[in-house]
Amino acid sequence: MVNKAQLIDKLASSTGLSKSVATVAFNSVFSTITKSLAAGQSVSIASFGKFEVKKRVARAGVSPRDPKQRISIPAVKVARFRAGKGLKQAVR
Repeated sequence: MVNKAQLIDKLASSTGLSKSVATVAFNSVFSTITKSLAAGQSVSIASFGKFEVKKRVARAGVSPRDPKQRISIPAVKVARFRAGKGLKQAVR
């Protein structure tokens, strides 16, 4: 698995930016994606994928503590990512 620090190192080395500038750029990109999703907007990056907010409907479930007890699971918004064609082809 590649972590955030490793991604920043790769960004810095591939662009010739200093690590501090690469860190600011990296954080800015993900901050913008996060703020857009929080505002209900989707973010589409060509050949990579699409980040979007989906609403998961309320439903009934079973309590993990007592399997005989039914519980109500409330509706919630969740972030989703759908891989784009370019990413899918690269992974295959």
